[in-house]
Amino acid sequence: MDIIKKIEDLRTERGWTKYRLAEEAMILYSTLAGIYSRGTPPKIDTLESICNAFGITLAQFFTDEETEIINENEKQLLRLYRKLDEDNKRAVLTLLDKNS
Repeated sequence: MDIIKKIEDLRTERGWTKYRLAEEAMILYSTLAGIYSRGTPPKIDTLESICNAFGITLAQFFTDEETEIINENEKQLLRLYRKLDEDNKRAVLTLLDKNS
């Protein structure tokens, strides 16, 4: 697995700059910039901070790329969605579709 590519994919998926990622992960920007420039994976504690910023665990980070990563907010949304009747499910999907 290319760890740096995975970090980059998760970062761009969220529309974050590298500076924003460093800020969200509560790490120095120079630490993150060094990871990118050297092309070396981060230390485990740094990677854990980055994962926390993304709202995922280290285990989720290292899951098979085919597996969708779902954070806690998304899990809650799915649990609540499943409790809705069909009319309300359609209404939620319509609302989300209009905002995407």
